[in-house]
Amino acid sequence: MIPLSVLDLSPIVEGSDASHSFRHSLDLAQHAERWGYNRFWMAEHHSMPGVASAATAVILAHIAAGTTSIRIGAGGVMLPNHSPLVIAEQFGTLEALHPGRIDLGLGRAPGTDQAAAYALRRNLNSDANQFPRDVVELMNYFRLPEPSQRVRAIPGEGLNIPIWILGSSLFGAQLAAALGLPYAFASHFAPGLMDEAISVYRRDFKPSAQLDRPHVMLGYNIFAADTDEEAHFLASSMQQAFVNLRTGQPTPLPKPVPNYLESLPANGRAMLDQVLSCSAIGAPETVCGAIDSFIARTGADELMVTSQIHDHAARLRSFEIVAEVTGLNAPQWDPPA
Repeated sequence: MIPLSVLDLSPIVEGSDASHSFRHSLDLAQHAERWGYNRFWMAEHHSMPGVASAATAVILAHIAAGTTSIRIGAGGVMLPNHSPLVIAEQFGTLEALHPGRIDLGLGRAPGTDQAAAYALRRNLNSDANQFPRDVVELMNYFRLPEPSQRVRAIPGEGLNIPIWILGSSLFGAQLAAALGLPYAFASHFAPGLMDEAISVYRRDFKPSAQLDRPHVMLGYNIFAADTDEEAHFLASSMQQAFVNLRTGQPTPLPKPVPNYLESLPANGRAMLDQVLSCSAIGAPETVCGAIDSFIARTGADELMVTSQIHDHAARLRSFEIVAEVTGLNAPQWDPPA
């Protein structure tokens, strides 16, 4: 089995708040570490009522302090929202606090809608070449400084922080290949160009100091439960959230409802079938078969598993089932004091 990792948006569920989300995220990370998951990543989103991970570096510091061995990272930081120097300093700080455990995934989307993007960046004039330049600038801050270098990332310089390129189009695949960086594709919500992006990345990959061969990580939704019926019931929270988002009415993660798909018009079901096509929903044996089939079809080097479930205990159980059916090696673990 290839490595499995966790993507957590620290969901704010209906009837709760961000404080509970952060406690649940830490609890999930501690369990994921115990169960043998490789990484625990959180993503930058803004102005979204159901996502609490907007200040990504801040919440990652909380997660890293409460765990001991699992890699902690951003999946990702939306670099157009920030100066490369600030991100180098933030993640240099995380790496200095937790050496050898920090990843930095970079995306070029704003992680929000146009109004919030304007509030973040003040300027929506897009330059297709700015993101690659910003990535290279950021990477340079992690190198040892030149004698005459005036701007330095302290902390940051000289630290070995793996950089990932995130994407849902061919742009990110091409950039990751050109820079010789690992590539994470957002197939868990935008799978349309997945196969072509994987092909482009692997075909054009150029080895670098960080990576000598292509490494593809794919986002994958899993809603696992003791029965297929229960799993489909739990998945209805995420399905409702997507419909709400696509209709311009984002909400906290809704409570699950029975037979949700049957209540939708045909176009709503078709939309969910498309955006959530990279998903496994069901009992342990159903999920195991779906995971095996997805890996065999894509040749993924790693899966980034996300499980947007309203009830925290049920979400933990979903990740536990995945660890059980895939045979993840669970290390000895003691909870942080």
